[in-house]
Amino acid sequence: MSDLDLRRPADVQRWLLQAPSLAQVRREFPEQWQQVEAEVGGMARQGDRQQLLDHLHRVAGPGRPTRDRARAGSVVAAEAVRRYLTIEAVRQACLSAASGVPQGQLRFNLVNGWVLQRLLFERGLRRKAVRAPLFRLVWPLLPQRRYLMPLVMPEGIYCFYSGAFLRALAALLGGEECLEIAAGDGTLTRLLAARGVRIVGTDDHSWSGSVTFDDEVVQREDAAVALRRRLPTTVLCAWPPPGNTFERQVFATPSVQRYVLVTSRHEFAAGDWTAYRRQEPFVMERDERLSSLLLPREADAVVYVFRRRDRGRT
Repeated sequence: MSDLDLRRPADVQRWLLQAPSLAQVRREFPEQWQQVEAEVGGMARQGDRQQLLDHLHRVAGPGRPTRDRARAGSVVAAEAVRRYLTIEAVRQACLSAASGVPQGQLRFNLVNGWVLQRLLFERGLRRKAVRAPLFRLVWPLLPQRRYLMPLVMPEGIYCFYSGAFLRALAALLGGEECLEIAAGDGTLTRLLAARGVRIVGTDDHSWSGSVTFDDEVVQREDAAVALRRRLPTTVLCAWPPPGNTFERQVFATPSVQRYVLVTSRHEFAAGDWTAYRRQEPFVMERDERLSSLLLPREADAVVYVFRRRDRGRT
């Protein structure tokens, strides 16, 4: 944040794309936080997850345009801050409602922590391909399973990949060379490469505050630069930040024939849904089979596949 001046609207927008924590944004913009807290606080105390989601859909869309050019930048920046605060506040409130434990008080006991570590991770927070049959057997038996996603999401982990998902995705990709953009810690690239997929992972490291990057897997490269240099035919992205500006570059890259997106069922949580709806070169379809193989169900994860339209058809 040292290179940014948060008094300037453009810097505010860039800073928010770096995914600062809720605490950081609250500290920098206390007035906007007071407004958001007043709106969200009562619903959070009631623990009604659907009410929180409904509120989020009402207020977290694009801001209204303003005709006052002198104020346009500051108005847009202030609205962006409020949307960001609302998204993060509702996200945390929903996780607390789902787990039944107030935010900040989640802890695994020894047994649950040990089982989940062996089931989901190679070591530390390095994810592995999950054995789906074992997961289906063990998961219902863990009384603290609702704690998992609230604990790992702040570390940039939004779902887990079953071996069946990776095999099915590898079969879909075939022998094509693929590019993953916004690859984060490189989990998807690493696990697909281990299954013979020719894939390059790239990320601009803008989330360095919350994600540990695997430099052996992920090359430090901005998405727009990676698309321009590599001219991929197939692009992957898992859990792109909400309201990002780089996904539209995928649809504008002539070489891209297919875009595979792993994201949330909730539009506010991830992805550039404005770009998805406005783009015309691709047909967007939800892949129900691939979606069903992402773990756990509570992650609300889904896979969309964009395929370029046949240019010979009218």
